[in-house]
Amino acid sequence: MRALFLHPNFPAQYRHIITALGADPNNQIVFGTKNERPEWNIPGVTKALFKPTRDPSAETHQYVRGLEGAVIYGQAVYRMAEQLKARGFVPDVICGHSGWGPTLFVKEAFPDTPLLCYFEWFYRSRGSDADFDPADPLTIDDMARIRVKNSPILIDLYSCDWGISPTEWQRSQFPAELQSKISVIHDGVDTSYFKPDPTAQLILPNLDLSGVDEIVTYVARGMEPYRGFPEFIEAMAYIQERRPNCHAVVVGSERVCYGKSLPDGVSYKQKMLEQIPLDLSRIHFVGPLPYGQYLKVIQASDVHIYLTRPFVLSWSMIETLSTGCLVLGSDTAPVREVIRDGDNGLLVDFFSPKQIADRVDEVLDHPNRMAELRDRARQTVVERYDLSELLSEQLQLIEEVARGGRPVAARSSPVVVA
Repeated sequence: MRALFLHPNFPAQYRHIITALGADPNNQIVFGTKNERPEWNIPGVTKALFKPTRDPSAETHQYVRGLEGAVIYGQAVYRMAEQLKARGFVPDVICGHSGWGPTLFVKEAFPDTPLLCYFEWFYRSRGSDADFDPADPLTIDDMARIRVKNSPILIDLYSCDWGISPTEWQRSQFPAELQSKISVIHDGVDTSYFKPDPTAQLILPNLDLSGVDEIVTYVARGMEPYRGFPEFIEAMAYIQERRPNCHAVVVGSERVCYGKSLPDGVSYKQKMLEQIPLDLSRIHFVGPLPYGQYLKVIQASDVHIYLTRPFVLSWSMIETLSTGCLVLGSDTAPVREVIRDGDNGLLVDFFSPKQIADRVDEVLDHPNRMAELRDRARQTVVERYDLSELLSEQLQLIEEVARGGRPVAARSSPVVVA
């Protein structure tokens, strides 16, 4: 098989897929990307760089600035594809992440090659992430910009031969009349790596909590309202007041990955720590961690707080469940697809720091009662999100699309997304 993968970052969601395909010497795998990441190479995979000629113009209307950026990306990928074609590379299948624009014009370069798009999110101004917080109402400019933001995604939905989305919730955000074109297959979690370790102790290069009895953890790419960071900090004030021996470990960068940034370069960490008095000797901001250290954190955690708006579900939540950690998740649709309250985890009101603290007390005060929930958390991931099974499904889907077949629209799931 000759396959072309497209994503601005390498290797992104395609890490395990291209590793598996690249291991077969009969395959020829090319990954088109904007960020080469020379420190990360995968055997059998060749990187091809595309370079956008410029950023969207500041003079462009705010509603279509994102669309202009996608067109510029798409243009750069088309030029890259023409160079590949000139060197004799014509793929049997193209797999690309929809949204930023790399997939927009690839069919112009390779009109006879099937295109499989990864559909992560469809933007809505009502009923999901954007209008979730009543304290942050949308303006008409916000709503119009969100509607137009879907333009490159809608073009991909029309142009692609098939699509894939990682969860039922994420697929449900796409237009109902187009969902039948999208299979639901999660990216998968390596359950042989993310596994329980009853003897785990939290020891990092600059932090030793091996003697601490109660550890609360929080993991996110950034520290932002989309992932409930302000509510987490407020909950920690209650937790620290009630539990003088409890420590918290925060993994992630002091930045905003999703949603709005604060003015004047102020971070949400700065803002919340100025507003909420905490014992900083018992809350540890360790930054982003390599996988090995991150694994130690969640294996040693007594309770992991995962909060999210109704938005894309984080890999970290399922990885944490896979280690048998007790996850305290927000009672929002993407979390409810995985966690059943009182069965394989606990759910809380996203906007209630006091309830979050109350349920942390529930976990830490009754460790034996929570043992069954931890076991079922691990079982949930092994049964529904195990990489070994899902990778086979992903590879089968790619082969079916490459052959011009019509795959099954979605995997069967007992979960009903509210």
